Amino acid sequence: MTIKPLADRVVVKLVEVEETTSSGIILAASAQEKPQIAEVVAVGPGGMIDGNNVEMYVKVGDKVITSKYSGTEVKLNKEEYTIVKQSDILAIVE
Repeated sequence: MTIKPLADRVVVKLVEVEETTSSGIILAASAQEKPQIAEVVAVGPGGMIDGNNVEMYVKVGDKVITSKYSGTEVKLNKEEYTIVKQSDILAIVE
């Protein structure tokens, strides 16, 4: 089973990042804030949305920064994904 986003939606998978404090302690992902960097897994087709033509600027494989509490979290095949609007993506990380 796969997720195919509609309209201007983008499916992202949050990137797990281990963070090390200045004293050398490694913080587990559960002890940190929700990460904002994610990898794009699927992109909707864009098109006419609310009377406006929406062009999709991200593509599968892009690393992006999303708004902190945006999107809808879904679980599929034991993997967690977030579905966001393209407008909730703040930047592409290069």
